[in-house]
Amino acid sequence: MSTIQDLENFTTQVRRDIVRMVHAVNSGHPGGSLGCTEFLTVLYKDVMEYNTNFDMNGGGEDLFFLSNGHISPVYYSVLARCGFFPVKELDTFRKLDTRLQGHPTTHEGLPGVRIASGSLGQGLSVALGAAQAKKLNNDSHLVYTLHGDGELQEGQIWEAVMYAAGKKVDNLIATIDYNGQQIDGSTNDVMPLGDLKAKFEAFGWDVLEVDKGNDIESIQKALKEAKSKTGKGKPVCILLHTIMGHGVDFMMHTHAWHGKAPNDEQLEIALAQNPETLGDY
Repeated sequence: MSTIQDLENFTTQVRRDIVRMVHAVNSGHPGGSLGCTEFLTVLYKDVMEYNTNFDMNGGGEDLFFLSNGHISPVYYSVLARCGFFPVKELDTFRKLDTRLQGHPTTHEGLPGVRIASGSLGQGLSVALGAAQAKKLNNDSHLVYTLHGDGELQEGQIWEAVMYAAGKKVDNLIATIDYNGQQIDGSTNDVMPLGDLKAKFEAFGWDVLEVDKGNDIESIQKALKEAKSKTGKGKPVCILLHTIMGHGVDFMMHTHAWHGKAPNDEQLEIALAQNPETLGDY
């Protein structure tokens, strides 16, 4: 079991990976990646049961599906530092003919990646299929997903939300990265989401809301509670209020860093705010 300090150290190193990866190729999505570092750290280091000897079948282990695939930098970093593939491979991010493309893909066989998730809105549907397969196979493990709040503007999400409750897919925990920002501005300006808690509940889901979405202990508590709600006839949703760009002060609270890489000077500032803890690649 990891200590809080262990998880904080891991999170700090993942943030270093994120800014270094996008800077190296002057391309990528640091904002949402930075905002989800604590969540993916806790999920992979403290909650999920998985096997790094990866196979696509995923029997006898918990599964995770990243639906908002543009935040691949945080995903790749966490997977590498959890042992799915060499940390050094992070140096190949977004380069031609490599396994670490800008949006996760499956054709190159990158361990840990179960779906190609560049087009938003599809991850929940895929996760539901995986969750139902586990039920058919008498596999008691859980399926987890992560979605952007802007992604909830996709109609397919709500078809899947309706299906999940209607078919009582109660071995699924879907988390929403609720940072209020998307590529063109705030979600309220682009397409207001309304009362998400009320919406999910109206569709028949159990809903947890976490105000401190970048606090490790709050995330631990929420995931523990979410797990306790599984197996009771309802899918579970966590509304995780995060801060886009969290951990790098000039990237926080703005959509400007949704898909923008730091320059040399900005990289050094970001790295200085996140001192090395586990070793750079």
